Amino acid sequence: MKITVNVAANTKTKQMLKSVLTGLALTLMCVNVQAAKPVKDSSLGLSKTSVNDSPAPEKFSYSNNFPGTGNLLPRAYLNAPPQIPHNIEAFLPVTAKSNNCKMCHDNRAMQGKKVKGQATAIPDSHYTDLRHAPGKVTTELIGARYVCTQCHVPQANVKPLVTNTFND
Repeated sequence: MKITVNVAANTKTKQMLKSVLTGLALTLMCVNVQAAKPVKDSSLGLSKTSVNDSPAPEKFSYSNNFPGTGNLLPRAYLNAPPQIPHNIEAFLPVTAKSNNCKMCHDNRAMQGKKVKGQATAIPDSHYTDLRHAPGKVTTELIGARYVCTQCHVPQANVKPLVTNTFND
């Protein structure tokens, strides 16, 4: 008597059995998983009130200093954008087509010089296209640098939300 074994059928059977056992194991693992305990909304964020509350922010005012008369604050960290030490209400909105900041600050002769009462000159970094020509300083502001208020903000008398523990 001669016995023949179909090797291909045996391999298919092993693969099918392996798939069934893997599916069964995954199903058992999913059944044993329990949902995490919910997080209370009062423990999220800086505010310790409900996320459904709409608290009014504390009132504050921006500097009323006329350009050239404000005192500069120290920068928050190395290479941080400086804050604007004067009122900018009349200059808003700052856009690529309407940038009144350039009237006083686009003065290449004053770059690197600090003279009390005179506008701080826009630095070379704002005339350099860091994406396409990082080594080339141009004579015109780069398009990404036209909207000054993206990085520079007016100084305001505001109580901090949290204590700053940042160290350089």
